[in-house]
Amino acid sequence: MKTDYNMARNPYEVLGINKDASEADIKAAYRKLAKKHHPDLNPDNKNADEKFKELNAANDLLSDKDKRAAFDSGAIDMEGQPLYQQQQQRSYKDYAEGPQGSRYQFNGRDFDLSDLDGLFGDFGGRGRSHSAFNPEPVDAHYVIDVDFLEAAKGAKKRITMPDGKTLDLNIPEGISEGQQLRLKGMGRQPSGDAYVKVHIVPHPSFTRKDKDITVEMPIALQESVLGQKVQVPTIDGSVEMTIPKGASSGTTLRLKGKGIKGGDQYVKLKLVMPKEIDIELEEAIRKWSETHAYNPRKIMESAT
Repeated sequence: MKTDYNMARNPYEVLGINKDASEADIKAAYRKLAKKHHPDLNPDNKNADEKFKELNAANDLLSDKDKRAAFDSGAIDMEGQPLYQQQQQRSYKDYAEGPQGSRYQFNGRDFDLSDLDGLFGDFGGRGRSHSAFNPEPVDAHYVIDVDFLEAAKGAKKRITMPDGKTLDLNIPEGISEGQQLRLKGMGRQPSGDAYVKVHIVPHPSFTRKDKDITVEMPIALQESVLGQKVQVPTIDGSVEMTIPKGASSGTTLRLKGKGIKGGDQYVKLKLVMPKEIDIELEEAIRKWSETHAYNPRKIMESAT
């Protein structure tokens, strides 16, 4: 149910404590409610400012032993005014907005933080108290997907923030998985920052280790036997490379300087046989094997 802050209320009721509450109880109740209802933390709540003033006024009355005793004995009202001098009924809110409550105002007057010392120290983990004129910076954290080639070569990427704002984000050349980019002043408060964590989307062909790139390169039987030239993909486009005669699966060749920021690219060869072995190829291999002893498992057999 919505609370009407214009109603005159008992200061004990405002702080949610009993009449026999100790000074520590009063202070603890006030700190808890002040933290909850501080206007800086409730920018969309129209009643937050009034509620905060009401809390301060109640705390001011009950924290003063003389005022509290006078109120408890019925000598003064909730506004701190002697009952016999009272000429008209005024609400508890008026007390908070009157001269007695002026130190709790935000519009052009000083705000006394003596009762709030350390109150907001745990917000944002920065250990500082902040007034309405110096709100605690609140950082924002996001995760974005970046293509492998964008991360390798650097790029500009347009992202949409949760508030709908679009930003052109500069992706540095060679950025690593999990690295964070800082957008100064783009957090949830004007003075807070936004941190964008980068997730690199895997590439279907390339893998990466630091500045070096590895690609697995399928080669045909005749390319291995004859030692032919083939086109090899790199992050900067295709380049020509010669396959050594007799290259086997697992043979690794190096393309110097074709990695990330001066790193190298390693080409790991994978011999792929034709899907169908026709009679011509079968006869050629059979004839060749009759005059050439060839056992690639010889080393393994000698070791057992």
